[in-house]
Formats: sequence, C-alpha cells, structure tokens
Amino acid sequence: MRSITVIMPAFNEEGNIGATLDEIVPLIAENFEDFEVLVFNDCSADKTGAIADAWSAKDPRVKVVHNPVNKGLGYNYRKGVEMASKDYVIMIPGDNEITGDSFREMFGVLGQKDIVVPYTTNVYIRPLARQILSKTYTLIINFLFGLNVRYYNGTVIHKRSIIQPFRIQTDSFSYQTEALVKLIKSGKTYIETGMVLKPRGFGESKALRLKNVARVFKSIAKLFFDVHFCRSQAQ
Repeated sequence: MRSITVIMPAFNEEGNIGATLDEIVPLIAENFEDFEVLVFNDCSADKTGAIADAWSAKDPRVKVVHNPVNKGLGYNYRKGVEMASKDYVIMIPGDNEITGDSFREMFGVLGQKDIVVPYTTNVYIRPLARQILSKTYTLIINFLFGLNVRYYNGTVIHKRSIIQPFRIQTDSFSYQTEALVKLIKSGKTYIETGMVLKPRGFGESKALRLKNVARVFKSIAKLFFDVHFCRSQAQ
C-alpha cells in the first residue's frame, strides 16, 4: 500500500488555500491508498487558518497546525517531516500554483530513485527578476557543490525513511537545497521531472522579500562550510 504525507505551509493565503486543498486532496486520493495533509498556518493575519480548519472538520486526513508566531518555510517543513507517518513526504505550498498533471507525473516515477526532484518548465510565467535570481541561485549551488540539479526549490518528494532521520538546520527558503545537497552528496539517487506552474490566483510570493534572500545566502554559506570543511555535519 503506497502512502504519502503532504506538508502544506500557508501564510496569508486565504485566497488560495481552499482551492489548493480542493485540488490536492482528491488528486492525492487518486494516486495513494493512504495519506495525510499537514497544513501549517504560519501565523496568518487573514482567514487562512479558518479555511484550513473547515477542511479538517470534514476530512480528518487534513490536519492543521497553527503557529503562534511566523516560523518560516524551513521550520514548517522540518516540523512536517517530524510529524510525517507515511511512506513518502512532499511539500506542496498553499498558493495553488502547480498543475495537477505535474503532480501526476511526479507520482508516476515514485520508487525509481530515492528522491523525485521537479523543475519548472514554464519559468517565463514568473517575473523577470525572479527568473534571473532563480537561475543564478541554481548555477551558484551547482558550482559550489559540484552538482547538476536543474532546480532546488520545488515540491521534492523524499522517502520518509531517508528524510526523517536527516537533520535540516535552516529555517530559510533554502531548506530543500540543504537537504538535496547533503543527501545527493551522501550517495542518494534522484530523478528529475518537469513541473508546470499556473498563474498565481491571489496575493504575491514571499520569496523575494529582502530578509528572505539574506537568510538564504547566509544559509548557503553555512552549507558550504558544513559540506566542505565539516564532514560530520553533512549527513
């Protein structure tokens, strides 16, 4: 029986979280015999938490965690991994930006490798500044760590048996970069699949906020030190 834990962080996503759950829950049920969806309401100031609670009330497989203060994407992912109880673990943002067919493609290759790593195929849908930053970021990470991964910040799927014992140290947007770099460098295998984005329905992405960018580059500096000079912490 194939099962999966979905980690769904949401910060001020009242315009998107309902539609995300409306699409994702049936899609997961279509592809897995057992699943759980862990929604992390990251101290939203809008109705995000109430909408998620309403979903949980009608489907106990949807569980909601309300953070008393804003914790950040990395924290929510780490907490979700700790709570996960199913075979696979995936993080799906509550912004409803990824097409259902993209998820079906990811689910279709599960089991072929240790990790499924999606990459965005229609990058032009995002603002030019974000396209440039994302491409530059990927080039820097690949150069620093001798890898050839197409994208580090997607809805990666890990086997729970691999990601749960792993210790992610950052709370920044680079949490998945840290996991992928260290796991791949340790010998874990991966397969890449294309991922198509939809136009964002409501709100704006938080990725390009100055404090988030600064935290990411600080995390990357620490990751470089850990991987190249402190091998015992690279696992």
